Amino acid sequence: MSARKALGRGLDAIIPSSGPEPIPIQAGTEIPVSKITANPEQPRRHFDQAQLEELAASLKEHGMLEPVIVRPKGEGYELVVGERRWRAAQLAGLKSIPAIIRAYDDRQVMELALVENLQREDLNPLEEAEAFARLAQEFNLTQEQIAQRVGKQRSTVANRMRLLELDEQTRELVRKGELSAGHARALLAVTDVSRRRELAQSAVTEGLSVRQIEAAARQETEPKRRKRISRTQKRTVLPELVEEMQQALGTRVRIVRKGNGGRFEIEFYSDEDITRIYELIVQGRS
Repeated sequence: MSARKALGRGLDAIIPSSGPEPIPIQAGTEIPVSKITANPEQPRRHFDQAQLEELAASLKEHGMLEPVIVRPKGEGYELVVGERRWRAAQLAGLKSIPAIIRAYDDRQVMELALVENLQREDLNPLEEAEAFARLAQEFNLTQEQIAQRVGKQRSTVANRMRLLELDEQTRELVRKGELSAGHARALLAVTDVSRRRELAQSAVTEGLSVRQIEAAARQETEPKRRKRISRTQKRTVLPELVEEMQQALGTRVRIVRKGNGGRFEIEFYSDEDITRIYELIVQGRS
C-alpha cells in the first residue's frame, strides 16, 4: 500500500479500533483558538517558523479550509490532529477555527498523532524512528503492521528503527536535519562510538557524501581484516562483492573463503532485522 493511497482513505480508515468507534460529539464547529491546547503526545518536535508564517499568511487570506480534530479536555479542548494549522492560526491572529470534536481515548489520540505526521512526511528521520518504536512498544505492533498502518515499505520501517542504535550525539545531528538518514545508516557500520561521532561531525562540517562515509567506515575494519588474512593465509575477502551486498541488504556483510569454499557473514540487530534480510534475499523485496 502506497502512502498516497493510505492518505486518500483518511486517518480513521487505517486505524482499527480495539473497541467501539469514537463517538462524534459534533461533526464540525468553530472553536476559540484560546480554548485549544497542544497534544502532549505529539511526535513532531520541530515546526519550521518560516513555513508557519507562510501558512499563517494563507489563513489570513483564505481562512482554514480543513478543520482540526480535537477532543474535550477539562474546560477546553486538546488537539488530536492539526497542530501545525493551530499554531499558524495563532500567528495569523484568528480568534476561532473550524474543528471536529470527537471523544477519542488516550491510545487513539497517540496513534492518530503518530500516523498523521508519518503519512504527511512531517517528521525528520529520527522522529520517524522514535514514532515507529512507540507504535511497536506501546501498542505491540510488528514492523509489518506499522508499515501497513502508515503506508510505507516494511524495509523503510526497519531501516528507520535502526537509527535508534546510534549514540545520542549522532542522533541529534539527524534530528536537526544536519545529517541525512543515508549518512546515519552508513555510520552504523562504525562500532567505535568516538570514531563514529568524528565521522558524523566531518559529514556535517565538510559536506561528506554518503559514499564517502561508507568508504571511511570500511577503512575502520580493513586493518583488522588484513591481520586476520595474514595469520591464516587461507581467508580472502572480496571487497567489491562485500560492498554491493552491504548496500543491497542494508547491513554489514563479510565474505570469508577457506580454500575453495567459505562462508557469508551477515550481521543483524534484532529478530525483525532477520525477517527484513530474509525478505530481501528470498522474496526479492526492496
